[in-house]
Amino acid sequence: MLQALEEPPADATAPIAVVEIAPVIETTNIFIREPFTHQIIRWKDEAVAWFKTLASAAVYATLIVTFGFQVARVEGLSMAPTLEDQDRLIVNKLAYRIGEPRRGDIVMLYYPVDPDKSFVKRVIGEEGDQVRIVDGRVFVNDVPMQDDFVAPEYRSHDDFGPSVIPEGYYFVMGDHRNNSSDSRHWGFVPKKYIIGKVQLRWWPIPTAHVF
Repeated sequence: MLQALEEPPADATAPIAVVEIAPVIETTNIFIREPFTHQIIRWKDEAVAWFKTLASAAVYATLIVTFGFQVARVEGLSMAPTLEDQDRLIVNKLAYRIGEPRRGDIVMLYYPVDPDKSFVKRVIGEEGDQVRIVDGRVFVNDVPMQDDFVAPEYRSHDDFGPSVIPEGYYFVMGDHRNNSSDSRHWGFVPKKYIIGKVQLRWWPIPTAHVF
């Protein structure tokens, strides 16, 4: 004889377990390739950034060369033994924008006879000075110039002056006194023709020197 199963009473308080079954979702890695047009735009932006960087560097270099420093090369032996042929120099062009050339300074200047050429010489006399040379011996305001930088075999035996340097001009000479074209031959140098002060000989490296 079969017994009927009794249903639980309606007010039964026994908890009913609820089980949530999470759906199974199959995932697949999807790689999205960057559109070609986006790549072109990105390359274009990078090219523009590089161009701006190079343009800025060119502008800065131009400003430095124009108003700051200049690289120069010695040609000839008129400044030997202080400077030799093919020495490489750094010329400080700011030095005489904020100051004045002084006796003993080694300067780069435009050749007064032909300003398309440039020379490297040493300042011997400033404006207002009296320069006199007797048998190669230089006197500035009747005081013998200390010129230990002139090698004995490079001394000259010429005479010059006495002559007073006009305002705004300078008297320059090469250290190789008997092999230099300078103010003894073509006169005083106007300040506007003095490009700058020779600050450094950087080549050859073994003889690098700050002046």
